[in-house]
Amino acid sequence: MPRISPRRAAAPAVAAVSAALVLCSCSAGAGTKGDDAPSVGQEPHLVAGLGTAEDSAGPAPAVEGARRGGTLRVANLRDASHLDPQKIYAGEAYNTSLLWGRQLTQYQVVDGKAKLVGDLATDTGKPSDGSRTWTYQLKDGIAWEDGKPITSKHVKYGIERTFAPGFEVGPPYWPQWLTGKQDLAEARKVYGGPKKDGDFKGIETPDDKTIVLHFAKPQSDVPFMAAQSSSSPVRPDKDTGTKYDVKPFATGPYRIVEHRQNRSMTLERNPHWKAETDPIRHQYADKFEFTFEKKELNTAQEILNGRGDGADTVSTKNELPPELYGEATRDPAKKRLVVDGRRGAFTYHLVVRNDRVPDPEVRKAVHYLFPRQQARQALGGPRVGDIATTYSSPAIVGYQKYDAYPVAPTGDIAKAKKHLAKAEKPVRSLTYAYESNAANDRVAQVLVEAFAKAGITLVTKPMPLPAYTNEVLRSPDPQYDLWMSGSSVDWPTPATGVPYRFDSRRDSLDNDPRYKNPAVDKELDRIAELGDATEKAKALVALEKNTIMKDVPLVPFLHQRVQQPRGANVGGAFIHPIYGTISPAWLYLKKS
Repeated sequence: MPRISPRRAAAPAVAAVSAALVLCSCSAGAGTKGDDAPSVGQEPHLVAGLGTAEDSAGPAPAVEGARRGGTLRVANLRDASHLDPQKIYAGEAYNTSLLWGRQLTQYQVVDGKAKLVGDLATDTGKPSDGSRTWTYQLKDGIAWEDGKPITSKHVKYGIERTFAPGFEVGPPYWPQWLTGKQDLAEARKVYGGPKKDGDFKGIETPDDKTIVLHFAKPQSDVPFMAAQSSSSPVRPDKDTGTKYDVKPFATGPYRIVEHRQNRSMTLERNPHWKAETDPIRHQYADKFEFTFEKKELNTAQEILNGRGDGADTVSTKNELPPELYGEATRDPAKKRLVVDGRRGAFTYHLVVRNDRVPDPEVRKAVHYLFPRQQARQALGGPRVGDIATTYSSPAIVGYQKYDAYPVAPTGDIAKAKKHLAKAEKPVRSLTYAYESNAANDRVAQVLVEAFAKAGITLVTKPMPLPAYTNEVLRSPDPQYDLWMSGSSVDWPTPATGVPYRFDSRRDSLDNDPRYKNPAVDKELDRIAELGDATEKAKALVALEKNTIMKDVPLVPFLHQRVQQPRGANVGGAFIHPIYGTISPAWLYLKKS
């Protein structure tokens, strides 16, 4: 599996890596009646479902009050790491790429609710042979930015590229599923990509409108995988290799006319995009002007104060700087310019390395010692997330709210001491590694004080982000007992969460707690053969709830939130319920 991905990534203090999945946003979205961002915690738990062929037809439901025209400005501290669709593997990049790229399926968002529908395809796919075969039909009238039709062979070529060297930075599922090989390197021995091995026999294109995918095992989550950017078509004659990562050829409502990496990017209308074929996107603005490398604080101040182009500007990657949060909260006019929502399906955990802390009684004690409320306050309070009791996010299909070992958010020292007394060996100290910054330093102190009350010395190891990433998150053998980590599934089912994090046969960069339970491995093998996505999801959540979390392989902390600024003249801004950032594909200018 990819090492630092949307599924599992470092989650620094207030700002974790954006990622995928599914909750209602609490700010105005497509089809809503306003732009005000309600306060934290207002939105219900809403999981994305599958739409019908009728839902997939297009055009996208209109954003009430939207108008055409003008230049929308997007100011982000950093450029995207990748624009090549087969290399994109981060929520904000997925979200932004909706402006110029289309996939077999995609998420339609209305009133903050996400629904998976056919995008280039007429529906979300038709399974057969126990979900070992999936068939998609492409819509009429879909075209590239030069007007040439998009064909099934272009979709096949795009998927074939995921096998090639250099594309391991993207999702690995197509190579793994199509070959039946769990390891990406083994999958590439079967097929090495279109430029090396030519045509891949596991994907058929009997005509220009039909694509048939043949999998080695049942794959119930194909409709969700088909929404990822790696499912985008690529035309062989436009495949410019590494240059495609700078300026991919467009299928969406906009096309990239200029991209100066880490400086700026300009998008203009794609004249060959047809709204009647697209149930997802809009083409309200005339242009998008992206700028990069400007300090987040300066950008946010210009947006909130309407200075310069601030009223027409939005940030899709930057978060509201903590030093401006109080000001924005006190001033109603500025508060309306802060877009708040859940960060997809991201959950923040305290990871316990199980092979270094093998006694479950000690891990239970850590669970009771962890003062979640105080730690959250050190990070910024409720705005950073809702206190979690489950490994999985409420975003996923089959989610159940549970608490394996109920404890007050402030912790329970007395219960922790009882479990420590049951431990086979006395525990005098534990080590805790973390990325050092002001907020995380405060969290570390909170933990030190809590553990001391139970007689445990918590030895802290603060380190800069590069060292933390290399020594803890990417190391096959980090020499620490505890650390923080963010986690998300890649789409709104538990299929890319529980089976990867808790399968003892996976390497330590997936199974970072080093959790080992043969009964869990056996049940994961059984569940993997299920061909129905809902049945599979329920079985995985039951396994998490009834077995895995009883062993306390990690301690849930937060279901994370995000706040981003948008200018007073920018309408249609909401946190995308799948991708966890403001989505530019729904934005418009109120006046121009």
